[in-house]
Amino acid sequence: MTYLFDFDGTLVDSMPTFVSVMKSILDENKIPYGDDLVKIITPLGYGGTAKYFNELGVDIPEEELVLLMQKRAEYEYKNTIPAKKNVVEVLRKLKARGDNLNILTASPHTMLDPCLKRLGIFDLFSNVWSCDDFKTTKADSEIYHKAAERLGKPVAEIMFLDDNYNADKVAKSAGMKVCGVYDASSAEYEEEISSVCDMYIKDFSELL
Repeated sequence: MTYLFDFDGTLVDSMPTFVSVMKSILDENKIPYGDDLVKIITPLGYGGTAKYFNELGVDIPEEELVLLMQKRAEYEYKNTIPAKKNVVEVLRKLKARGDNLNILTASPHTMLDPCLKRLGIFDLFSNVWSCDDFKTTKADSEIYHKAAERLGKPVAEIMFLDDNYNADKVAKSAGMKVCGVYDASSAEYEEEISSVCDMYIKDFSELL
């Protein structure tokens, strides 16, 4: 089986950090936002979120905004963010049985790579991709076709796993098999996520 994993909220428990960083920037700039903020921004990555925040009215140039977001989150990724329950053990078992493991995430390599290395799982993956490597976001169906092309596999033979409704929906529309993953940050969208996915897991051990 060829797997394409999201990172934040799927492999690692980083969504509280991501959400608090993003909300703090809007709060400091006195920009109101809706309950669906996390659902909207999670597939966009830092660049896409900065663009979205500019549209909301944050008066900071896009590039500066990205650097601010990354600076605030970087320490946590490098030092404190843990893997989610059973993730490390299950990934090792999947790798041992010959499955092809890959990552596609909105997080930049400056946070992604050090976090995976600290957790001791970086080398389990054949490819570790940030959306930056494709110059688009997970809200764009083209990214899933490009990833499949690089993997040398038909889109339909890849299992994509993500905790975000929008990413799951777009990956499914692109033709991938999709497994929704429970995360506390998207718990209120559990039914919506389940409805667009081929399967839905609450714990990584269910993959075995």
